Amino acid sequence: MAAPRAPHACDPEVRWGELRRRPGERARVGGRPVIERRAAAQSAAGARRTTVITKATPSRDKLALMAAPAFDSRQFRTALGAFTTGVTIVTTRGIDGAAIGLTANSFNSLSLDPPMVMWALARLAKSLQAFQSAGYFAVHVVAADQQALSDLFARRGADKFSQLEYDEGPERIPLLRGCAARFQCRTAYRYDGGDHLIIVGEVLQFDDFRRPALAFHGGSYAHVVRPPRTAQPDGHEQDPSSDSRFSRDFLGYLLGSVHARLMSRVGQELRRYGLHEEHYYVLMFLSDAEALTLADLAALTQLSDRSVSYQTVADLAIRDLVLVCGPDDPSTRVSLTPHGHQAIVEIGAALKAAESDVERCLGASEVKTLKLLLRGLLHGTARVSSSIGAEEDS
Repeated sequence: MAAPRAPHACDPEVRWGELRRRPGERARVGGRPVIERRAAAQSAAGARRTTVITKATPSRDKLALMAAPAFDSRQFRTALGAFTTGVTIVTTRGIDGAAIGLTANSFNSLSLDPPMVMWALARLAKSLQAFQSAGYFAVHVVAADQQALSDLFARRGADKFSQLEYDEGPERIPLLRGCAARFQCRTAYRYDGGDHLIIVGEVLQFDDFRRPALAFHGGSYAHVVRPPRTAQPDGHEQDPSSDSRFSRDFLGYLLGSVHARLMSRVGQELRRYGLHEEHYYVLMFLSDAEALTLADLAALTQLSDRSVSYQTVADLAIRDLVLVCGPDDPSTRVSLTPHGHQAIVEIGAALKAAESDVERCLGASEVKTLKLLLRGLLHGTARVSSSIGAEEDS
């Protein structure tokens, strides 16, 4: 009669403390050494060898560590937040067939051969029972522009799927769209991980959509920014951040230089229409609205350090690019003519080409992050300017 098989690390729902080593392997359980004691017993049926595993006596250092007081869980969580992760949404089907999904940042790769991934689910999660019994699940790497979707699946009890269009995988598991990457998995193993359940999945199929991914750091969403490198005449690349001279590192110089280079691409189109940069800003803002007042245009162009006067819109009216409905008054409304719409399309195409050059240099995700930072800088500097003006008036 064969001896019963010892539990193995790849058995579903096995606890680490229950593991036995295989013959010939170094005896170690959960990182702690064990001692194998073999005892031979003689019976009427013949000789039979059994294996008994006992734990080694902990070292003095381990005993001291075990006796140490527990540290603050909030501080521990904050320290863990220093490690930047991606953001994923894991989906499956419940026992009743309902679509289940939640946001998780515990996802990680495990093995290339066979292809396996892992993630952890809190034992207090409402979806615990569903994932304990699910044979299949899907992991979606959230794209940089899917923060709202991540927030939706992070809310407990929210109706997460009613307004979404999604595909289906094995056993009808929901497959979300628009993500950076997607992995369809068969549940291979489940392990005890303290207050979490560790779930290992064998990847059956995956999709790489080549979209920038959302990141998570310090308890907040983040965007991944790769440091740009510039080619030198000798063919070598140099890190732009290596030039730390104040004259070249001053933020105003950097922003002004980039602006000048971008607008130089538009200069040819502007000259063709006999326009200057302030004329372009008027046309650009009018393209987003049916009509704007002179006061509206003055406020919008103020941030771009361009002043718009009645003469500015009058120049555009002479060229049949705008229609001015009134005298030199802040409430006078200005709108684009059909010729003005055509002009902004042609000028805008030149700007888009210039922006595409920037994306080739930085990457689409980095450009999106740069725009986000610049908007915040604009609003921040506007508040500072307002407070300085108020102090000067007082």
